[in-house]
Amino acid sequence: MLDIRVIRENPQKVKDRVKLRGGEHWMLVDRVLECDEKRRKIETEKQALSQERNKSSKSIGSLLKEGKKEEAEQLKARMTDLGERLRELEAAAAAAAEEQEQLLLAIPNMPHEGAPVGADETANPVLRTWGEKPQIDEPRDHVQIANALGLLDFEAAARISGSGFIVYKGLGARLERALINFLLDVQTLQNGYREVGVPFMVKRDCMIGTGQLPKFEEDMYGLEGNTMFNVPTAEVPVTNLYREQILRENDLPIRMTAYTPCYRREAGSAGRENKGMIRVHQFDKVELVTICRPEEGFDILEQLTGHAESILQKLGLHYRVVELCTGDVGFSSAKTYDIEVWAPGQGKYLEVSSCSCFTDYQARRMKLRYKDSEGRMRIPYTLNGSGTALPRLYVALLEQYQQKDGSVRIPEALVPYFGHEVIVPPAAE
Repeated sequence: MLDIRVIRENPQKVKDRVKLRGGEHWMLVDRVLECDEKRRKIETEKQALSQERNKSSKSIGSLLKEGKKEEAEQLKARMTDLGERLRELEAAAAAAAEEQEQLLLAIPNMPHEGAPVGADETANPVLRTWGEKPQIDEPRDHVQIANALGLLDFEAAARISGSGFIVYKGLGARLERALINFLLDVQTLQNGYREVGVPFMVKRDCMIGTGQLPKFEEDMYGLEGNTMFNVPTAEVPVTNLYREQILRENDLPIRMTAYTPCYRREAGSAGRENKGMIRVHQFDKVELVTICRPEEGFDILEQLTGHAESILQKLGLHYRVVELCTGDVGFSSAKTYDIEVWAPGQGKYLEVSSCSCFTDYQARRMKLRYKDSEGRMRIPYTLNGSGTALPRLYVALLEQYQQKDGSVRIPEALVPYFGHEVIVPPAAE
């Protein structure tokens, strides 16, 4: 969440930055300030009454020693009234604090000052591309390729779970497993991340901590009355490993990676752009998470994005990097780069990784702090990025490496994990 002190000191700047996102979230800033003023007045009155009660308590003993019983009884009656009023104020303060927190949770992060201004994805500039589009005559899409090679079974998935799910079969399952191991090895052995294995279900507070709740609750798979959730991304359990902790400055930066399945209700509209495994309810992903000092945050975003890009480069897949404009950047993010891989069978680029710097927005929600070298408490920055999401990586690999004879060539870097250099049609085996 945003720092209440920043809102107090420069509310207009906060409103102007949040307004660039579109929508009406910026209007909550005035409500936060009204609630904050109300809460602070209550706290001031509480403090004054508490001081009066303490003073009166001492005076009663003195009056009784002096034989001034009537005056002592009057003070006792006053103290009773003070106690009742203090209890009322305690309840009012708690209610005001809760209201203020809920309002703050509903305000998105401020976009970075240098973020491109725009209303939607059409304003996202392309920053760079890597590699060349493979020249394929009449490219088939991944569904056609996978069906011909016996890699995936969408009909079986629909029978057991409904639409928006995948069954991997034979070499198709082996390819998915090979990709997961390859991604983890690159990020741990080459890019310096520490692998962690985390639960695939998290408490509600964890979802609030990373910003999925309360805004996106309808997109999540909740359990036990929405007190627990299937993870929508490994970002949630991995970042929350340090919730409510006080770190040391020399612990930073902390770099972690994890594999998890991910669960999301939204599955997009029907049509070619979402067919097959492009947009599903359950998918595999390897996530990168970093916790760092504020002054390092945006430099580390560049590094983290490069680490995600390194996967596609090692696999020889053509891609591009775009920066999200103010109207398209995620709720909790200040600055985001999307990495989009080319899918010849779709005739379009597909987002395969989203790399973001959240400034202190998530850490503040998680009550995560660190003690700097001078002993002061500070709020760290958090970052994450997909390293990468598997379904669209899988799509791009099948479609970019499809061959005229119906086979699919396996990138050299993946062969040691997969065990084959090519996947051939059953009839050709």
